[in-house]
Amino acid sequence: MRNVIVRPVCRAAGALVVGVALAAAVPALQARGPLPTALPEVSLAELPSQARTTYRLIFKGGPFPYDKDGTVFGNRERLLPSHPRGYYREYTVKTPRARDRGARRIVCGGEPPTRPQACYYTSDHYNSFRKILP
Repeated sequence: MRNVIVRPVCRAAGALVVGVALAAAVPALQARGPLPTALPEVSLAELPSQARTTYRLIFKGGPFPYDKDGTVFGNRERLLPSHPRGYYREYTVKTPRARDRGARRIVCGGEPPTRPQACYYTSDHYNSFRKILP
């Protein structure tokens, strides 16, 4: 979005011009997607046993059962707080009887990866997240 300098001739005209400029900017901001709001929280004890196992492995630094574990999570859905690319990493939570990686993940952010600042659990493949409380 370009910066526009408005020098009104009178206050009423200036308010009108600023109002029109803001109205034009709103669709562009909405196209980026919703800004994250406070996420629901879940205690570690409330998570499935497979998620607790994955969480412990994250803090140990592995070994992880899937090649994709520990790779950068892009936060394209913009559901997690905004940080530079590379801040978040994703880890698979095993799903019993699943033939593939399933939909459950833990996404953690911070450096180093073995001491993340925050971790989030999703059971629906990034459609929703809950912040994990240790």
